[in-house]
Amino acid sequence: MMTPEWLAHRYDEQDDAVHFVPAPRPLRRSVPFLTDEYLEATDTPTIVKRPDALTGARGDQPAHFIFHSAYCCSTLLARAFDIPGTTHSLSEPQILNDMVGWRHRGGDPARIGMVTSDALRLLGRPFVEGETTIIKPSNVVNGLATALMTIRPDAKAVLLYAPLRLFLGSIARKGMWGRLWVRELLSRQLAEGMVDLGFEPRDYLLHTDLQAAAVGWLAQHRLFGDMARKWPDRVRTLDSETLVARPADAMAGVAALFGVELAADQIASIVSDVFASDAKSGKSFAAGQRAADQSAAETLHADEIEKVSSWAEAVAASAGIDMALPAPLPR
Repeated sequence: MMTPEWLAHRYDEQDDAVHFVPAPRPLRRSVPFLTDEYLEATDTPTIVKRPDALTGARGDQPAHFIFHSAYCCSTLLARAFDIPGTTHSLSEPQILNDMVGWRHRGGDPARIGMVTSDALRLLGRPFVEGETTIIKPSNVVNGLATALMTIRPDAKAVLLYAPLRLFLGSIARKGMWGRLWVRELLSRQLAEGMVDLGFEPRDYLLHTDLQAAAVGWLAQHRLFGDMARKWPDRVRTLDSETLVARPADAMAGVAALFGVELAADQIASIVSDVFASDAKSGKSFAAGQRAADQSAAETLHADEIEKVSSWAEAVAASAGIDMALPAPLPR
């Protein structure tokens, strides 16, 4: 039996095997994502046949989700909920991306569903008995979000997003790589059948980069709204600016949703520690730095952001997408 220090990192559908890599808690806490780029020994994993890998992996461990639309402080929230003895968080585990890739390659949906359930069992192994697992999938996995919630009917989910204009500013600020990323994301969303905004297939080739970003944002926003309405007792929505402006209130709301008991002084300590630094780089935030970065993007790309925002709002109205998501946190 693989101990929890061994992360279920990849899945090989040809051999029906799970690739494990050593990932003790300090390592997981020190990296932004559980991907090849940040983990050790991914070139020499320990390979275990899936049925054998499941030995000792219980399916009744509590697990919840943070689904997100990118550039919305999701890594920060996941890190805040890695609390030894109480919760254990996983930021963008690669094995869930493997399920998406398998589906895009034409895998059998029933088999993918079964293996995805097994992957969640393996990810949900706590370091300490009684810990609740919080999984923050990559937003590439959003096409499987409803499936993950169905596979784990006791799971709750926070749907975290950045307001449209700030999201567009983040993409513009990233330059060429940000613009390439949104087009890659859109291509995946189209493959998932997530995009239904009234456009013809050729229209997406004619959109500007920020229009492509807005289309992807709208597709995820529709998904989040549908999920919040489908599971009113299991799903809450949260925008990045509320999280940053009111972190203690947001954490209290998320903890209540997940059934995690956190005292006010414990939340205050976590906020003071985690929210004081960049979750990806670990560098301390200078006072007003985030707002200054946002303002710089707005100023440099103001005309494009304004035009695309207005265009996206019109598209949303035509497609019946409510820009205000239901069930917001904190309450």
